[in-house]
Amino acid sequence: MIQSPNNDAVIQIQHVDYFFGSGEAKTQTLFDIVLDVRPGEVVFLSGPSGSGKTTLLTLIGTLRTVQSGSLKVLGTEFLGMTQPAATEIRKKIGFIFQAHNLFDSLTAFQNVRMATDLIGMPRAESKPKIEQLLTRLGLANRIHYKPRRLSGGQKQRVAVARGLIHNPQILLADEPTAALDESSGREVVTLFRELADRSGCTIIIVTHDNRILDVADRIINMVGGRIKNDSNLQQIEKICEFFRHTGFFNDLTPRTLTDLANHIKIRKYASAEKIVSQGDEGLEFFMIAQGRVKIVKTQDGTSIQLRELVADDFFGEVSLLNRQRRNASAIATEPTTCYVLNQDAFRQVVETSDSFAAELRKAALERS
Repeated sequence: MIQSPNNDAVIQIQHVDYFFGSGEAKTQTLFDIVLDVRPGEVVFLSGPSGSGKTTLLTLIGTLRTVQSGSLKVLGTEFLGMTQPAATEIRKKIGFIFQAHNLFDSLTAFQNVRMATDLIGMPRAESKPKIEQLLTRLGLANRIHYKPRRLSGGQKQRVAVARGLIHNPQILLADEPTAALDESSGREVVTLFRELADRSGCTIIIVTHDNRILDVADRIINMVGGRIKNDSNLQQIEKICEFFRHTGFFNDLTPRTLTDLANHIKIRKYASAEKIVSQGDEGLEFFMIAQGRVKIVKTQDGTSIQLRELVADDFFGEVSLLNRQRRNASAIATEPTTCYVLNQDAFRQVVETSDSFAAELRKAALERS
């Protein structure tokens, strides 16, 4: 789904490729990645093994060097970035690795304290915070245990605590709940959600864990090193609810509605801006999310206003259904936002639902 423009992204990626190896062994693993992530968003990266998820995560975390394109985090460009600049930006990022990466010679408490020492937090201040966080994660009786005395799930919770303890502006997590039972996994993602909501921390999680999908704002699916789909779940939910209000989509399953919502484009129009012109080819169906639109027909040199549409109204289905040119113009009478469905997706819906096709033909007859 194409998102409405927003310039406050804390992660901005434009046309990034990435290669492993060199010469004949050189292999491309990321292809033309374009992605913006905003403050406070919880984004899941999903996709099959080898699809580039972890590579992308490590580029965002400065653990790999950007080779081409542009990757900006918190306003800092990573292409050509110096090592001192990378060190400074890492202080604002929390990392949770799938392999834990704990120091065997340090206790759970000491492993977590490394993150607070890195940013210069006084130890008198960090000590109660570390103890409180480890206790919340179910490690009250393991705070001073070294990794060899911890289970895999307990090690993972120490890694989670280390990534969260310094209240990072960005948190990057690679399969953070994979080694956890349902209760522990839920506690971890609840902490993630609280951090995002409380302080605006941006969180990107590589995961295959279907138990925690309710925490995500967006799910980005990667296949073969490319972003195949980027689903803003709140927008999709809103659009699906809008679909239901039209009455045309009642017979479609939630999965079909979600697939359809992923084809929606969001467009904004200024007051007096023309949305479609009479005589244009009918290639899109419009649903008004907010604002007002007047439908005007010109005949014999005279313009006649046929009707005014408001939020939850729609237009454009007649031309789109009959593959004919627009018989009237649509003009925004105030700042207006529309959900726009193109012809290919529209036809797919018509073919899927007999009820939808019948209702549209009825609407076409009434408006002709």
